[in-house]
Amino acid sequence: MEQPNLSYINQLSGNDKAFKDKLIGVVKREFPEEKAIYVKNISANNYKEAAENVHKLKHKISILGLEKSYAVADDYENNLLEQNTSGKAEFDAILQAITDYLTTI
Repeated sequence: MEQPNLSYINQLSGNDKAFKDKLIGVVKREFPEEKAIYVKNISANNYKEAAENVHKLKHKISILGLEKSYAVADDYENNLLEQNTSGKAEFDAILQAITDYLTTI
């Protein structure tokens, strides 16, 4: 599985450390909230809402340089819209990898 990284954030921020720190701060603040809402909706079988949550989480996946994981999330989002949870385990593994990574930066 690919690992989250700061390549895209570094590219966006250039040499501006304050901007980089701000971007990282936003991701660290928003990701756990968005993940918790997704977990709540998927646990309640609210697939349409969970698909919307996945859509929001895809932005964090992209920002953290996870190109292959973005494609997995996109497929999973489409499956949820069809009331199908295929791809859930892979998506949940991506969320866990991000959670673990955010504790290290």
